[in-house]
Amino acid sequence: MRKIAALTIIAIFFAGLAVYQYNQDDASEALSSPDFKPKAGFVAEAFELPDLEDEPIEIGGKSDKLIFVNFWASWCGPCELEAPDLQKLHENYGDRMVLYGVNATKYDKERAARKFVDDHEFTFPILMDRPGDVTKQYKVTTFPTSFLIDADGVIRERINGVITYEEWERLIQKWI
Repeated sequence: MRKIAALTIIAIFFAGLAVYQYNQDDASEALSSPDFKPKAGFVAEAFELPDLEDEPIEIGGKSDKLIFVNFWASWCGPCELEAPDLQKLHENYGDRMVLYGVNATKYDKERAARKFVDDHEFTFPILMDRPGDVTKQYKVTTFPTSFLIDADGVIRERINGVITYEEWERLIQKWI
């Protein structure tokens, strides 16, 4: 009898979780245009976020360089793992690619994010998504999530999670 009760409770929990996730998906889709699919082959939607000095930075449209956008959070273990590679990519490809780190500040603590930037000595622009709108617009649900956007503003790669430095180099070379 206890086994049946436990299984019933588990089933109710997962049903509730499914309903919650369904409703969250609907809410996030309402924030972006219905045609925007943040994946390879689709035009990246423009957005504007403040940097660490609260100066607005606009990303989107045509560019003379490849754009690398990395969504991260300070509490994210994989983000910690890839941080040195991001700085190295910025140093090695900064003349042909612009790297932006987008802190999902709604899901992070700004003080912890600033410490993370200082600890890793990032020299590329860090943008703060305080309300979480851009994170939702780009349908980022796992960290890190990165996008490579070509000079025409088309998303060429969406990477969920961490990949090796060598794989990043291969992808950047492919799209530069």
